[in-house]
Amino acid sequence: MLIPTLPVYVSGMGGDDTQVGLVIGMFTISALLIRPFAGRWLDTVGRRKILLTGLLIYILSVIGYYFTAAVVLVLLLRVVHGFGWGMTTTSYGTIVADIIPPKRRGEGMGYYGLSANLAMALAPLLGIWLMEEYGFGWVFGISTGLAVLALLLTQLITIAPPVKRDTAAGAPAQKEGLFEKEAFFPSFLVLFLAISYGGIVSFITLFAQEAGIANVGWFFLANAVMLMLVRPFSGKLFDRKGHQWVLLPGAVFTAAGLLLLSYTDSLPMLILSAVCYGIGFGAIQPSLQAWTINRVPPHRRGAANGTYFSAFDLGIGAGAILLGAVAKLTSYAIMYRLSVLLVVGYLVAYVVYLVRGVQR
Repeated sequence: MLIPTLPVYVSGMGGDDTQVGLVIGMFTISALLIRPFAGRWLDTVGRRKILLTGLLIYILSVIGYYFTAAVVLVLLLRVVHGFGWGMTTTSYGTIVADIIPPKRRGEGMGYYGLSANLAMALAPLLGIWLMEEYGFGWVFGISTGLAVLALLLTQLITIAPPVKRDTAAGAPAQKEGLFEKEAFFPSFLVLFLAISYGGIVSFITLFAQEAGIANVGWFFLANAVMLMLVRPFSGKLFDRKGHQWVLLPGAVFTAAGLLLLSYTDSLPMLILSAVCYGIGFGAIQPSLQAWTINRVPPHRRGAANGTYFSAFDLGIGAGAILLGAVAKLTSYAIMYRLSVLLVVGYLVAYVVYLVRGVQR
């Protein structure tokens, strides 16, 4: 709900395109900074303590937006909000990975990804409606209520204690850092796509105004429908055939969605771009996360999720800031057109990986 409305909130305060980009950028950068530590704490301190701490920080931050009256205050609060978001989402991803049977990890992460992305697809529609009909106070109030509900529902989850490292008798213990090296390549791939995603979530509302499209909420609705349809099938395909059967065609649909969006000047074309983007990104994102978990031992799942989400946040933050600068120099349409090159970079890196014949 806050993703498409806070940029408008800041713009109404007199913020320019760069400051609008910083609304998303500062949030994701602070989440990026906390995730490696959160992942490490999940593996050592415990899942429940880190999750509840993150949720409390998140709730207090959302309440604070109601009392901000200047752009600089919003940006400062976004930093704190990002800490809560980073801890919370890293925790949930790790807890889900603990629950899902290994042989159905692609399918299970698909369902989990569906729940998260379905919310991020439908909630902007609700947020924009509340903003236009009732004002920002209602947006912040309902967002706070939903975060409190998440805290209450979390108490119903059975959370396992941290998994201890399984070492052979007499084997020396290896020092394990904040980042998990086996998660680097899937994280590198998601970085490319997250940069383009940062351009969408940061500027889709303002792009619609530039293109003369009345209700950008249809983009989120069409995207959500495709997420619901593609998640179960892509997850099962990942488990049965392997990651290449999902990651390659997913990239083609993602690139097509961005290209169509860059030429959009009508509502039907906006919906078509959302359909393509929803198919591609909806298939790739949970599959990359499942692949990340499959590459690491159980006692490093927290660190692996921290590494993966750090790359995702870095991409969204960099996309919001860098693509915002591109839009300021050119236009939102050209910005989305150039974003297709990011998907090309993803494809080149992944194809090189496949050609090298790496099995993991």
